[in-house]
Amino acid sequence: MRRMLFCFFLFMLSLGTFAQTAAPACRVPDFLKKGDKVALLSPSSYVPLEEVEDAARVLKKWGLEPVIGASVGRKAGLNDAGTLQERLDDLHRALADPEVKAILCNRGGYSTIHMLSRLDPAELSAHPKWLIGFSDITTLHGMEVSAGVMSIHGTMSRFIGKSKGKDISSTALRDLLFGTVPRYELPAHPCNIPGKASGTLVGGNLCTLYPLQGTAVDFTEHPEGFILFLEEVEESYHNLDRILNKLILGGMMEHCKGVILGYFTDCPADRDFESVEQMFRPYFEPYGIPLLCGFPAGHDSPNLPLIMGAPVTMEVTETGASVSFGLPDTEQMVLRIKEPQIVNP
Repeated sequence: MRRMLFCFFLFMLSLGTFAQTAAPACRVPDFLKKGDKVALLSPSSYVPLEEVEDAARVLKKWGLEPVIGASVGRKAGLNDAGTLQERLDDLHRALADPEVKAILCNRGGYSTIHMLSRLDPAELSAHPKWLIGFSDITTLHGMEVSAGVMSIHGTMSRFIGKSKGKDISSTALRDLLFGTVPRYELPAHPCNIPGKASGTLVGGNLCTLYPLQGTAVDFTEHPEGFILFLEEVEESYHNLDRILNKLILGGMMEHCKGVILGYFTDCPADRDFESVEQMFRPYFEPYGIPLLCGFPAGHDSPNLPLIMGAPVTMEVTETGASVSFGLPDTEQMVLRIKEPQIVNP
């Protein structure tokens, strides 16, 4: 009897330990309202100040108050937007300022990997606010999700400024920031794998998220299961194949419930496949999970917003697909994509 009670005690203790170490659900930052401040920062590569000022004028038309980071417009080294410390200082200030409700990145490029050892996830947890961007900003999305905060994979300042905020990428982002959450309906794609799955949405730019595997912000270690989003630009097929193989060999698929593929823009075909989707599909087939190809997000237009760290449900059928986010107490807007997004090499 004592032995049984002791075993039961150990079992309950193990449950308590798991509950303490399991990754918490990501927090939804406050949606914006008219008059809120939005920080425009360059945590990655250089952007001319005039391009950021164009975006700032758009934000003002949206009823928001743009705050341009102190290092924006400066150039350090080959292409960095100011020194690493200057870029970190801008980010620290934006996070600490209670009046700043969102952080809109100006562009991607390269450099956010340098922030991994210099930015404490506890700072992101303590100041939950929407962080928006794509490409190299994937590193920051990984950090936000690991810190338990949702973020937005979407268009950035330089593109908002160029379109004057009138393209669907910008207006969908604006609506999301003000609390209207998209539900996407997409046409069939020849490389899709039918099925339905739910999980936490993670991922982004393939070459940028690849170095995160095995670090403190490794999204592949979420035991509750995740939906993986991938996109890329200007990478050869053989390099994409190598990176995906390394991620799979590193255990990425252990908790993966489904995969969404975005644009693979200007990726030269140097292997015997008609598309990246055709090359990737055989890797996912053995896992019995759904695959949704041609989602319009990444390095092309439109670049529709995805909520990283959010509970998401993807459903793929022979006739089409849908992607919806499980955010309670929010207004939903259906966005229908009429044509399959097929980016030729």
